[in-house]
Amino acid sequence: MFEEYTNGNLPNLKEMVAKNYAQIDLSQEPEVRGVGILTSGGDAPGMNATIRAVVRAGTKAGFKMMGVTRGYHGLWKGEVKELGHRDVSETLQRGGTFLMTARSKSFETPAGVLQGAKMCKVFSIDCLVVVGGDGSFKGARDLARIGIPVIGIPGTIDNDVACTEYTIGYDTAMNTAMEAIDKLRDTASSHERCSVIEVMGRHAGYIALNVGIATGAEIILLPEVPWDMKEVIKTILDCRNKGKRHYIVIVAEGAGDATEIAKKIEDATEIESRPTILGHLQRGGSPTLRDRTMASLMGVRAIECIKDKRLNRLVVYRHGEITDVDIEEGLAMKKSISLDEVERSKLLS
Repeated sequence: MFEEYTNGNLPNLKEMVAKNYAQIDLSQEPEVRGVGILTSGGDAPGMNATIRAVVRAGTKAGFKMMGVTRGYHGLWKGEVKELGHRDVSETLQRGGTFLMTARSKSFETPAGVLQGAKMCKVFSIDCLVVVGGDGSFKGARDLARIGIPVIGIPGTIDNDVACTEYTIGYDTAMNTAMEAIDKLRDTASSHERCSVIEVMGRHAGYIALNVGIATGAEIILLPEVPWDMKEVIKTILDCRNKGKRHYIVIVAEGAGDATEIAKKIEDATEIESRPTILGHLQRGGSPTLRDRTMASLMGVRAIECIKDKRLNRLVVYRHGEITDVDIEEGLAMKKSISLDEVERSKLLS
C-alpha cells in the first residue's frame, strides 16, 4: 500500500490521507476539543513541569487533555490516557518524564505518520503538543502536513534547537555537570592530575562551552570548532610551566573521546590523566528554578496558541520573551556557537 510513497513525498502523502482517512479535513481548520501531549527523544529535566502546565492550563481552557506514553512509539500503538488536574500533581519538581519517552523508527516512515494520524482521530486528539528537540519537531511537522494540528515545545538538554535561544532542561544539565566537575577538580588538585571530562553534546557544544567557562577549564573542545591534539598538549605544558599542578579538559561527546584524549595527554606529558564521562547523569535530577519556570510558561503559551487557533507553531524563547513561530519556519532556521564566545573562553584559561 505504501510502496509508492517514498522519501516523505508530501503531495502523495496528503493524497493517501484524504483517500484512507476521509475524516481528516485538510482544507479547514478544525475545532479543537481534545488536546494530546507527548514527550519525545531524549528526556530532559523540566519535561514533567511542561506536561503539568499544559494539562492544567488546557483543563482550565475547557479542553479534554490526554497523555500519550512513550512518545511517537506510544502514539503509533495507541497508548493514550486522559489526564486531569490531579494526575499532574507533585510532578513539578521531578526529573525525567512520567509519560516516558522512546525513539520510534516506525514514525520516520509515511506509514508510521499515517498510523499516528489515525490514532489521533481514534482518541479525538484535535491538536497534539510535542515536547522534544528537532527530531521530535520533524515528526510533528509531518503530522501537521497531513492535517493533524500540532504545537511544539523545545525540551532538550543540548539547547540545539535553532529557532529558540533556550530549551527546557539545559540549565539543569549544565548545573549538574558543573557540580560534578567542581568535585573532580578537588581530587585532581590533590593528586596533581589532569581530568578529561566528557559532557553531552553530540552535535552541539553549548553545555561544554558554558560549563568549561563556569569551572575554569584550561581546555574546552567543541564539535563546532576544529582542534589539534598538539595544541592541547602544548596548552597543558604551558600551564605546568606557569606553576599549575592540576588541569581540567572539557570535551563535548561529539568532539572526541575522553579516554583516548586522556591517554594521549599522559603519554606526551607524563602528567597522570584520568577520563570521566558524565553521560546520562546530566539528564537526571530535579529541575532548576529556571527550567521549572520556563517549562511552566512555555506550557501555558502552547495552550494560548491553541485557544487563539494559532496552530502548527513552535513555542520559543527569543529576545527575552516567550513567543511562537511557524513550525516550517522554525525548522528551517540554523544556529551555531558564536566563535567570539569561544575566543573569550580562551582568555580565561
